[in-house]
Amino acid sequence: MALSPKFAGQRLLFGQPSSTAAGVPPAVHTLELFLDYVCPFSAKQFNTIYHTIVPLIKANPKWASSLEIIFRQQIQPWHPSSTLVHEAGVAVLKLAPDKYWAFSDALFKDQLAYFDEATVNELRNDTYKRLAKLGASVGVDEAQLYDLLAISDKVPEGGHANNGNKVTNDLKVHIKIARLVGVHVSPTVIFDGVVANEISSSWTKEQWQEWLTKNVV
Repeated sequence: MALSPKFAGQRLLFGQPSSTAAGVPPAVHTLELFLDYVCPFSAKQFNTIYHTIVPLIKANPKWASSLEIIFRQQIQPWHPSSTLVHEAGVAVLKLAPDKYWAFSDALFKDQLAYFDEATVNELRNDTYKRLAKLGASVGVDEAQLYDLLAISDKVPEGGHANNGNKVTNDLKVHIKIARLVGVHVSPTVIFDGVVANEISSSWTKEQWQEWLTKNVV
């Protein structure tokens, strides 16, 4: 699926793509990762991809010039905090797209702090404040990040209630993307537009190497 330029921070590119035939525009394989920030299996897959597989791809000229990875945010609403943490991801994408993957890494590492039990008695804006501090830990402006997330307890004069925050409209787009391709489970991996059910969050480095060798051709 296409990626809007305003969400370009979700994409990892590793090299200059090359054309397979004269007169044909260059193209790459696309690996889309539908991940939820408060899903343990998503955290496991992200950690493997980001810290082990990405360096392998960068070190392999063939893979680097033939593959892109896209992080697709998969909100799982039965965990109420999932919406809040994904709003933070969208806010970082808007404010500092170059920090998006580093922020995602930090959030996955700290995901226990945003599970149901950790947030059930916390005010929504207080959760946002913690997320803004987490953003600051990877170089995102804390005040600006919080400003994008915070919800006012007052209805603007002449305005309407229940308007969400400054990233609500972008969050809706991410939700639509997952719905359009029928993604429900997290993590889900889509390769070149087709769900790759064989890929597991528990895959090792060796399993990923074998799969990449077979499919990135």
